[in-house]
Amino acid sequence: MLLRLAYLGVTNAFALLRLLPMSDRDKDTEILALRHQIMVLQRQLGDARPRFSPADRAFLAALLHRLPTQTLHRLRLLVRPETVLRWHRDLIDRRHAARSRPKRPGRPRTIRSIRLLVLRLAQENPAWGYRRIHGELLVLGIKIGASTV
Repeated sequence: MLLRLAYLGVTNAFALLRLLPMSDRDKDTEILALRHQIMVLQRQLGDARPRFSPADRAFLAALLHRLPTQTLHRLRLLVRPETVLRWHRDLIDRRHAARSRPKRPGRPRTIRSIRLLVLRLAQENPAWGYRRIHGELLVLGIKIGASTV
């Protein structure tokens, strides 16, 4: 019993020495990450391997991506630090894809002035077909598809 107490004292002393060079922000981040992992484990009590939901992955990735890689390797994570960094890259990719997605599906609207010009050319020149009107617009430097005319 005395040997076990001495062992616990020495290991706790080394754990304390490990925390000394860390900043308060890093310590707070580690505490939050560990608490979240405990929540994940409690939710899945009895599972052989913990499964992180997309929300869990996003939370841990956003929380841990700013820490240096050496610090990530020292943390007691349920996944490898490379996995957390991959989750963060995926999170950024999804965000970028959502922002760059067009707001309206389909072909973009034709500019109103070009639309009016096409209608005016068609009314003033009833013998012209859409191909001729398209050609005249190209001569004017207006690039528009023939099927749009």
